[in-house]
Amino acid sequence: MNFEILAPAGSQESLVAGVRCGANAVYLGGKSLNARRNAGNFNDEELKSAVEYCHSHGVKVYLTINTLCADNEFLDAYNLVKNALSVGVDAFIVQDIGVAKMIKEYFPTAKIHASTQTSVMTPKGAEALKELGFSRMVLPREMTADEILEIRKSTDLELEMFIHGALCMSVSGQCALSAMIGQRSGNRGLCAQPCRLSFSANNSKSFDLSLKDLSLIRQIKDIENVGVLSLKIEGRMKRPEYVAAAVSAVKKAIAGDYSIKDEIELKSVFSRSGFTQGYFKNEMNKTMFGTRQKEDVVAAKDVLKNLSHLYDNENPLLPIDIDFVCKKDKPVKLTATALQKTVTVTGDAPEVAINKPMTVESLTDRLKKFGGTQFFANNINITLDDGLIVPASKINALRRQAVEELSKTETSPVVAEPFKEIKKRIKGGKPYFTARFSDVSQIPDKHPFERIFIPIWSTPEDFIDNRAGVEIPRGLFGKEHEITEKLKKLKKIGVKKALCGNIGSYKLAKDLGFEVYGDFGLNVFNSKTAQEINSPILSFELTIDSANAINTDDTGIIGYGRVPLMLTRNCPVKNNIGCAKCQKNGKLTDRKGIEFPVVCSPYPCVEILNSVPIYMADRMHEIKTDFIQFYFTNENVNEVEKIIDLYKNESKPPFDYTRGLYYRGVL
Repeated sequence: MNFEILAPAGSQESLVAGVRCGANAVYLGGKSLNARRNAGNFNDEELKSAVEYCHSHGVKVYLTINTLCADNEFLDAYNLVKNALSVGVDAFIVQDIGVAKMIKEYFPTAKIHASTQTSVMTPKGAEALKELGFSRMVLPREMTADEILEIRKSTDLELEMFIHGALCMSVSGQCALSAMIGQRSGNRGLCAQPCRLSFSANNSKSFDLSLKDLSLIRQIKDIENVGVLSLKIEGRMKRPEYVAAAVSAVKKAIAGDYSIKDEIELKSVFSRSGFTQGYFKNEMNKTMFGTRQKEDVVAAKDVLKNLSHLYDNENPLLPIDIDFVCKKDKPVKLTATALQKTVTVTGDAPEVAINKPMTVESLTDRLKKFGGTQFFANNINITLDDGLIVPASKINALRRQAVEELSKTETSPVVAEPFKEIKKRIKGGKPYFTARFSDVSQIPDKHPFERIFIPIWSTPEDFIDNRAGVEIPRGLFGKEHEITEKLKKLKKIGVKKALCGNIGSYKLAKDLGFEVYGDFGLNVFNSKTAQEINSPILSFELTIDSANAINTDDTGIIGYGRVPLMLTRNCPVKNNIGCAKCQKNGKLTDRKGIEFPVVCSPYPCVEILNSVPIYMADRMHEIKTDFIQFYFTNENVNEVEKIIDLYKNESKPPFDYTRGLYYRGVL
């Protein structure tokens, strides 16, 4: 299989390092709307130069627009895409469903790749992405080999996966820890990585949310067997030496030349107590965790200088075919083929040799000299009449001219529809109430909720007795078939509504005939996305004013609840103290002594909840969405009844609480 090596380019120097070391594609960001806003990134002119350089080396360029986009940012996104297409960007890596819809609506020829931030981990999710116009999906880093193979068998989408680099503790796109703590949202490209600080399951100041870096470079054959096309290296915030080392290592592994020495060098340039393959190998345990140690930093100093030499000069990575015709009394003609292009350049007619005429051998030696360029001579075909000579300087000039012509980038006219402003919607009236309960024992005999949802693992009697809809978990790794069978049984007993926080579960439930409702995990941040989802619970990273202005029918916000800050597959409590000691009462304590409950379930992920609930009862007059959702987690039925009364009376909070990000917003 011909893999694509996809390198990070957070700066021009990193881009050059990746290209010269053998990357087949690079991914980079503009100055906004990308998930690494603190990287150097590229303005319009820099992007043009970057694309020209990459295309002259046969390397594709993917532009990241992989953040959530607010309504007032869509014109910027439109202009970014239009400019990128005009300079030849090959595809766009997108998180936001609304942005994807905008690109396909206005730029029908543009290619879009689904960011890992879309949190798609199932065959139905892949199917949904294809319907949205994506041609490729970036797999979650938490997937096992068998789970990737399941998706491969279900879709013809191209599959891209991270093969090396940092691992987030949370499933990508499902983390609000940085946003809630300090307004720096991972969904908006400014994650502060608070998970690298001390969060301890046993209050010992341990680092139970900090994973080692991923490295699957030794698993190339296994990756080939599960049908992945693109091998992605994480690291747009990393140094160019890191990019050079990682690209070189992946290239060696594909060729079967990766050695222990290479791995040690790669660990030295950057690691957190070494590497892990835990997710891919389905070996999720304590060995996956690690932090950046002093010895890791010291090791880097010894290798950086040597690594910089990997990209000092152009490396001859591209084959070029030459056809050279030299006939008496006719202009010399050199035809060169490379980069799927052919160019022909001509010179003066040859001279008659006085002493030593040219030979095919001497001409071949002269034409082979592509030093200092990205090319190496492949096939050379020479037609030469006897007794002729062409000065070496003129042959060199023809060769250089051919290289220059081949290196020129060609762009096609941009096919674009004119942009239409997104209108705000002015809403009025008092929002109605809906709720989700983590357990049926929390549900009062009488309640004001127009819709209630309970977890899919509840009993059939629970659904019937409470006339409840089904809440489908967000983390569905390898569980789609099981979920499908459960949903079919619930449908038969009369369950009609499904609350879905994942593109895959939304597609699955809809296809099975449920009334589908969008949960917060879909990250609905703008009107364009909201219009694709039925009755969406909007992202709790929106301000209240922005949520109120979302222009579609029946939108809601979480008006009460201890919201999940992380969805993680590798339980931090289990890996520290074990399930026996936890007894489903797990918690993490941060360096300030604040406690965050950890909630497990029969499905593959756990959720880390905020330390205190969002509370908006006394600010109800400011909420103009159609409904508010109550997110009940560890409250008992008496506490639920008291909270309902507080909201009916719009009372001040009688306990510790937060307004979340509804007034602070995210940066």
